[in-house]
Amino acid sequence: MALCTLVGKIKQVLGIPRRIAFLIAITGVLLILVVSMIIVIPQFTKEFQELIIDLPNAARALLEITSRNINKFSELIYGAEGTNILKENILQNNISALPDGVTLANGITDSIKRLLNIAGNLGLGIVQLIFVFSIGIMISVQPNAYKEALILLVPSSYRRRARSILLKCGDALSNWMLGVLISSSFVAILAGLCLYVLGIKLVFANALIAGVLNIIPNIGPTISTIFPISVALLDAPWKSLAVLVAYIIIQNLESYIITPSIMQHQVKLLPALTLTSQFIFTVVFGPIGLLLSLPLTVILKILIKEVLIHDFLDQKISVLK
Repeated sequence: MALCTLVGKIKQVLGIPRRIAFLIAITGVLLILVVSMIIVIPQFTKEFQELIIDLPNAARALLEITSRNINKFSELIYGAEGTNILKENILQNNISALPDGVTLANGITDSIKRLLNIAGNLGLGIVQLIFVFSIGIMISVQPNAYKEALILLVPSSYRRRARSILLKCGDALSNWMLGVLISSSFVAILAGLCLYVLGIKLVFANALIAGVLNIIPNIGPTISTIFPISVALLDAPWKSLAVLVAYIIIQNLESYIITPSIMQHQVKLLPALTLTSQFIFTVVFGPIGLLLSLPLTVILKILIKEVLIHDFLDQKISVLK
């Protein structure tokens, strides 16, 4: 759908045949992938590894700060001899039990490999990737032919209506993808600028993580704050609070200003519906379901509204009246 949308936009703007627009789109996508593999991915991989190594150190720093504050609080209440030794020992034990950064990084890498079955199913994964990419290209070359083949499965009296519903689904999905791309880019740029101004290291990795995780509503922005806060905590505790405030401001700008202004025709989804869909699709499809939960919900909402409510329930009510 993303490739079809891109091809359609190029065809409309340049006024050229679809096949030429398709070649331009494919060339642009491949060029972006090559540039990303040469410039973006190596830099991100290097900084992300350092980020993972810093997480246990940040946890130790947080526990040490908490331990000192508890001791100071106990001294204020009970005096110098009444320090809360029990809490101090618990915190110190937790600090010593934390893994070192290298161990954590290796563990996370091994977990990702097991999750994706890279070690045992690398060949199968490549075949699946080639299959999905090939199907996407074939559909993008002549989408109307595949759409008409699908509509043939619908009763003849409903085919005109089915075409209209499919167009609405396509427009909603295209608007969602374009809006997410623009809003995620804004979030990544704003996050990078804020981290650079605050003097936080690993700006590139943290900004890219903020932009990518912005695709996942509610959950993604929350996770993206963990990494820069951890890095800032190792530098100066006050910077971690500044990073938290900056990310909250960025997310509010994205939610109430950026997204509404660029997605004027987006499908409105209630927050409870979004969270429910994330839970259901994650349970059914696994981690990929969390990423695809929102676009799937956008399509399902249009299908329910147009088919179930408008074409079935409303017709039944009108007949009863």
